Amino acid sequence: MKTQKLLQGINIYLIGMMGSGKSTIGKILAQRLDYRFFDTDILIERVTQQSINDIFVTQGETVFRDIETQVLSEVAACTRSVIATGGGIVLNSQNWSYLHHGLIIWLDVSIKLLKTRLINDTTRPLLKESDLTLKLKTLDEQRRNLYNKADLTIVINQNRTPESIVSEILEAIPTVIKPKVEANQFN
Repeated sequence: MKTQKLLQGINIYLIGMMGSGKSTIGKILAQRLDYRFFDTDILIERVTQQSINDIFVTQGETVFRDIETQVLSEVAACTRSVIATGGGIVLNSQNWSYLHHGLIIWLDVSIKLLKTRLINDTTRPLLKESDLTLKLKTLDEQRRNLYNKADLTIVINQNRTPESIVSEILEAIPTVIKPKVEANQFN
């Protein structure tokens, strides 16, 4: 596959709000590229043997973010991987040093669609507040400029299938990664 060759094994990091589909899309993208798939939230739960929710409740968000950075640093050492990150991974400037070693793709989903996807989700610690729309808007305002630093933005609406989104990503990768010119090519 041409896109695979163009990537030369660099990691792909999926960023975006919770509920944007990073895990679902990441698994399909990894399969299509013959890459490994990692979900930082799942890795955090394995390492700590606690749910994300429990970490937030018992240790707080700061401890969670520190663990998240540690996990990211470890998966960043891998190659040929698609990594679905937690929605707040962009908040820590240290994380950007890891993310920038790969291709960063922002899955941009409207607040309205996120609300539809998350309305009955009780597993997300940052959504424990009563007004889901307000919380999502607040998080979006805090993070949007950071998400905008991605190499590639994929806008997702309700009518898109994960497969069509992955196809769009694969078609768009050559627009942001240019082939490397080998030195002996000019001799």
